[in-house]
Amino acid sequence: MPLLEPKPEALRPGAARSASHDRVLDGRAAGTPEPLRGELTELLGPEKVLWKVSDLVKYASDASPYRFVPQVVVVPEDIDDVSAILSYAHGKGREVVFRAAGTSLNGQAQGEDILVDVRHHWTGIEVLDDGAQARIRPGTTVMRANATLARYGRLLGPDPASAIACTIGGVVANNASGMTAGTTRNSYRTVSSLTFVLPSGTVVDTADPAADELLAHAEPRLSEGLLALKAEIEADTELTARIRAKYEIKNTNGYRLDAFLDGSTPVQILRGLMVGSEGTFGFISEVVFDTLPLDRKVSSALLFFPSLTAAAAAVPRFNEAGAIAVELMDGNTLRASVSVQGVPADWAELPRETAALLVEFRAPDEPGQEAYERAAAAAVEGLDLVAPVASVTNEFTREAKAISGYWKARKAFVTAVGGSRPSGTTLITEDFAVPPSLLADACESLLRLQAEHGFDAAVAGHAAHGNLHFLLAFDAAKPSDVDRYAAFMDDFCRLTVERFDGSLKAEHATGRNIAPFLELEWGPKATELMWRTKQVIDPDGVLAPRIVLDRDPKAHLRGLKTIPEVELIADPCIECGFCEPTCPSEDLTTTPRQRIVLRREMMRQPNDSPVETALLDAYGYDAVDTCAGDSTCKLACPVGIDTGAMMKDFRHQRHSPREERIAALTAKNFKAVEASARLAVAAADRIGDRLLETVTGIARKAVRPDLVPEWLPEIPGAAARKLPRTSRVGASAVYYPACVNRIFGGPDGHRGPSLPQAVVSVSARAGKPVWIPEDVAGTCCATIWHSKGYDEGNAVMANRIVEAAWGWTAGGKLPLVVDASSCTLGIAHEVVPYLTEDNRELHRELTVVDSLVWAADELLPELTILRRTGSAVLHPTCSMQHLGDVEQLRTVAEACAEEVVVPDDAGCCAFAGDRGMLHKELTASATAKEAAEVNSREYDAYLSANRMCEIGMDRATGREYHSVLMELERATRP
Repeated sequence: MPLLEPKPEALRPGAARSASHDRVLDGRAAGTPEPLRGELTELLGPEKVLWKVSDLVKYASDASPYRFVPQVVVVPEDIDDVSAILSYAHGKGREVVFRAAGTSLNGQAQGEDILVDVRHHWTGIEVLDDGAQARIRPGTTVMRANATLARYGRLLGPDPASAIACTIGGVVANNASGMTAGTTRNSYRTVSSLTFVLPSGTVVDTADPAADELLAHAEPRLSEGLLALKAEIEADTELTARIRAKYEIKNTNGYRLDAFLDGSTPVQILRGLMVGSEGTFGFISEVVFDTLPLDRKVSSALLFFPSLTAAAAAVPRFNEAGAIAVELMDGNTLRASVSVQGVPADWAELPRETAALLVEFRAPDEPGQEAYERAAAAAVEGLDLVAPVASVTNEFTREAKAISGYWKARKAFVTAVGGSRPSGTTLITEDFAVPPSLLADACESLLRLQAEHGFDAAVAGHAAHGNLHFLLAFDAAKPSDVDRYAAFMDDFCRLTVERFDGSLKAEHATGRNIAPFLELEWGPKATELMWRTKQVIDPDGVLAPRIVLDRDPKAHLRGLKTIPEVELIADPCIECGFCEPTCPSEDLTTTPRQRIVLRREMMRQPNDSPVETALLDAYGYDAVDTCAGDSTCKLACPVGIDTGAMMKDFRHQRHSPREERIAALTAKNFKAVEASARLAVAAADRIGDRLLETVTGIARKAVRPDLVPEWLPEIPGAAARKLPRTSRVGASAVYYPACVNRIFGGPDGHRGPSLPQAVVSVSARAGKPVWIPEDVAGTCCATIWHSKGYDEGNAVMANRIVEAAWGWTAGGKLPLVVDASSCTLGIAHEVVPYLTEDNRELHRELTVVDSLVWAADELLPELTILRRTGSAVLHPTCSMQHLGDVEQLRTVAEACAEEVVVPDDAGCCAFAGDRGMLHKELTASATAKEAAEVNSREYDAYLSANRMCEIGMDRATGREYHSVLMELERATRP
């Protein structure tokens, strides 16, 4: 064991806890039982079988209010693996559930036996026919697919609010629609073809002209059964009319019985049935979508009304005017959304009764936009609009930033409202539809029903389509609260069906939540046809039992998850999963959601239970060590939960007092440490990579992998010992070369000025000279200590740099330009909590400017571009995302190159200072997709603006990245 291996007990929850009724029982502490584990390992290979109890727990929760712990999690790489899993399940009498993003809201991605992760290994998009179609793999997020399609002026029809995280497989399997899809742009209407694996293992490609012949040969009983059901339905004119009527409004409750009416062959019927089948009919391995035009001329307004019913009553006006989206938000939703960055703070003061409509028109050209705006003005005329707070304008705008803010508030409905719920409560998201003409009446009835049952729910929805969502919060640990929820659901379902003839699930799919009420909506005849359809396709009931179909009248009350309190920073988490696609460790160990889910399970356990001990043993590496600490999860989370900050705090908790003292001593003597580091890097050039890799490898085993960095061949040579000479007289800014740029030089193949020389030269050319203080050595942005959780050392350096910067800038009179984005972030924001009160005052007087902003806003307008490179690919760092200066990176690059590309899969490289040297597997995993995209072609320049991230990308791609400031210097050099 390494000498300084941290003790897991340091992270054991300190408070005394009683056992929760839904905890993982002690008998499961060893994880997947035998022979299941051994048989699946032999079948698939050990790397595809996740068996530890921590693996099972982290997959037990999703965005729904349910929690079911699987027996095992498997991670197939291809269709052969999926077929093998299904064949095994058939032979052993086991059950299989598929899970991708885990953003489903009704428990349909949770299983109690074999859970199949189809998010990993299943991403990719191929654009067809110049964007008219797209072939997409099921683990690809909607946002990622649309990013590629946008280059062709196209987009997908479905546009769920969870597009940042939800995957194509889940969207199709649930027939999820969203803000604009309605009944005409959803998956059922826009899917051209599917490839899927049936429960038997048979693979069907509905685009194959011979598909029906092949299916009839492989599955004759299935083909005959589907045609028999089709004939039976078509012979019943009353049932046929009922089916057609049910899909005149949005409806995802039960199976798509209209597939029997729309399809003429078994394969065509299956294509329709697979959409919205929630993984109960097969695994969708590939989807070909018919895409839609991306109309870029957008006009939007957020219109405020005195009441929910008044807002609902105005919806038909905008539908008639041609609005593509009319979104409803009630007062609770509006007030809760102030937690979302960019939402006006005064919304918190909105009256409770206030409601708003987000109305949007999209056109392909200017004349079309003007016509829509005239129609919008006519629709608004005569409406009883209110302006309860100063930020409300009730006007249509074309301004992209304002429109983006409106949509951020709307899309944060579930997460923002859920994040503000009382601590310890479970969140239920309900979703129903009524004929749009009855929307106002439905709103009034819903509010009355909620009040009767003691709920103060938030309401929002796709008002244009009569589709409303509302949220209920209750404590699943209290039987009285569960009974109250059950009574509400009984009354709500009867109200929706009997009074409004509505859909109990408009777009979130049946799942476990509405399965007991399926017959209430559809009636016994149609419901029995759904059971018979399931029997024809999955006669052995292998796939997703108790999802969609369940005869237990209390099925929706089984498996409701408790939400034990955890660390304050993470406690608002509703486990929505929006954070996961941004997380560098998502394909290696755990995601931010899973880190919180695991922590909550520890809190469910009694003190020192076997399960708690097993979770703690895995948590150190899986959660704490392999967190890049980049905090991009905070950007993706609608309520700003910073799981990276929580992991840094856990690192701090694991430090011994001696380690903290050493870290503080390093900070106090950083001038000597910096000089020694530069000398060591210089010496390394003479020693050789192989020897250094061996030496550091031995040290890591002896001491601790999370303390001793591993030498990597991509580490560049040393920086020049002296920085460029500059003058304070006449300087337009103070230039602070980050310590990493004072220690490490540029790429080995670079011929030209160093980064400090480039910044000094290009600033002078623009007539805005910069001054480098003579005493920068020994100072740092403090990120070195902050990222590792060394609080005392962090405080030492944070206060030192702020005091120094205040003096250098003459009390903030000059801006401080920093040449590494992570260091800019550190000095501008991350040091603040560690400053003394006096130094916080000094910090408030500083203007900290990232070198990208300096170059784009101050230098470029004054420079003449003399030469441009052909093509450049960019790596926007996570710090740039936090600072909001990714566009400045692009601006500078576009001045220097004819073609500039930002990879669709660009994300945090996870090098994170030296974390990529502590855990190189983290960077390898985090950069794999981006590197593959970068290496799919050649570029003339590989650009970023953070030295350690450039090293990380060098390692990932085999290319040499350098700062865009160096490229700007070359482009403007006389």
